[in-house]
Amino acid sequence: MESLLKKHLLVASKQQPADLVIKNAKIVNVFTRKIMSGTLAISDGKIIGIGEYEGKQTYDANHQYLVPGFIDGHVHIESSLLCPQEFAKISVLHGVTTVVTDPHEIGNVAGSTGLKFMLEDAKKAPMNIFFMLPSCVPVTPFETNGAVLDAETLATFLEMPEVLGLAEVMNYQAVANAETEILDKLQLMLDHHKKIDGHAAGITGDALNVYPVAGIRTDHEATTAEEARERLDLGMYLMIREGTVAKDLAALFPAITPENSRRCFFVTDDKLINDLVSEGSIDYIVRKVIELGMDPLQAIQMATLNAAECFGLSTIGAVAPGYQADFFLTDNLETLPIREVFHNGEQLVNNGNFISETSEQPKNSLIEHLPSMAVAPLTKASLNLPLSSNEAHIIEIIPNSLITNDLLAEVTVQSGVFVPSIEKDYLKIAVIERHKETGNIGLGIVKGFELKEGALATTISHDSHNIVVVGTNDEDMLFAIEQLIKKGGGMIAVNHQQELASLPLKIGGLMSQKPFLEVNQELTSLTNAAHQIGASQLFDPFLTLSFLTLSVIPELKITDMGLFSFSKFQLIPPC
Repeated sequence: MESLLKKHLLVASKQQPADLVIKNAKIVNVFTRKIMSGTLAISDGKIIGIGEYEGKQTYDANHQYLVPGFIDGHVHIESSLLCPQEFAKISVLHGVTTVVTDPHEIGNVAGSTGLKFMLEDAKKAPMNIFFMLPSCVPVTPFETNGAVLDAETLATFLEMPEVLGLAEVMNYQAVANAETEILDKLQLMLDHHKKIDGHAAGITGDALNVYPVAGIRTDHEATTAEEARERLDLGMYLMIREGTVAKDLAALFPAITPENSRRCFFVTDDKLINDLVSEGSIDYIVRKVIELGMDPLQAIQMATLNAAECFGLSTIGAVAPGYQADFFLTDNLETLPIREVFHNGEQLVNNGNFISETSEQPKNSLIEHLPSMAVAPLTKASLNLPLSSNEAHIIEIIPNSLITNDLLAEVTVQSGVFVPSIEKDYLKIAVIERHKETGNIGLGIVKGFELKEGALATTISHDSHNIVVVGTNDEDMLFAIEQLIKKGGGMIAVNHQQELASLPLKIGGLMSQKPFLEVNQELTSLTNAAHQIGASQLFDPFLTLSFLTLSVIPELKITDMGLFSFSKFQLIPPC
């Protein structure tokens, strides 16, 4: 039996026919940013040549543009609420054939068992899924998570070809202080010539030098054009994020120039299923950047080749001989309707729909080994927030931003405890530890949700994923917590101690195994229920709630141990 290399050489030299040829296509060349003509020859999922070729099968592109499959350079699949198999299906419909994911959500809940679950599920997905190993599990010592992933544990995953390196290094202070735990992980990656992603939220000026010295070459936390330029000037790749909560494209766009654009690419970071269905993924970002005035071919280059080169994916990100046959067809390079999608030379999407869709996906046996909810007993009194003063620190939401303000304001105190004010929109927020039955409960005050009654709760709370609940009264907050414990995790909206809507997430309290359209419908019903009790429509209420616990983002956040000040990098009293 002849080797694949021999076969491909004979096809390239036209001594044998290709398995498949694509004719009448306008091929987007992301190396030269021009449109090419010619027949595309494909064998065994690989592009063999562009020119005049014959094949065993012929596909007529009808003079559409043939575009390399898009790459999402940084995404947390868990944030979509879908397991990798279902996430892949909705992504492929939008022309995304490759993602680089950081499974630190499931890692914080289930450790190496969670990583193994994601890796196994990804193998069954109809797209390329590469992994960056979680760098901060746990994130900081100021919260309780479910597992520890040290350098020794991470080393066991490095021989897997789909593992590219170390994901977003969030604890900047630990890097700057050369703390042993993070130093061991960085050195492990450098020794194995692996990639390292950054997470330099709020880091500017000379302080930023710490990251590239540590071998960290990317960052997705720039929120201003000046921050973007600083990262590019230091030789870093700029990940331009446009997700469900964090939307940075418009602010970063002025920093992108013809001279530096090859060091920029697009990421979604965290995007819920409803936005993936209604807006899209990387295709949505490409459309937006074109609307802002970027040349379509430059935008496509950023969405494909740039990301591939950043991560050393030498056979992905372009339509050229020797590259994997991942591409889509569209009749308009500006509006980018995704008509047909090919992955590994196989057509998966025709006229915007999957060619074949099975009702059941391959089962992942590792789901049975993921941990369940472990919460210490609670009473209504558990949610009392004692205050010694009427002036208290309040977490103030900035719509569609991960950053919050630390608002010091006068609040209502009765019998020594905080009382929510619907008029002032000062609501109670609580984080309940759910991994080790510690009994930890962090309590605080939040402004921005605008709830008029009831409560919202979720077991998605970045990055330790304890239960986080916001409400107008303790009774509804307690009811919401108890219901999520019974369901094994998820999201819920309640009022008058009645469930309005919920979305069970039985995979670690983070993901569902249901088909993505079903999950989308459940989430839509849940969001509508949140709006019925007054939740602000300026931002996604549940995703915003889930990020109020992310202590590595400025300024004021809350964990199961209490209020956390990013600038002071310590827990602080509520007043």
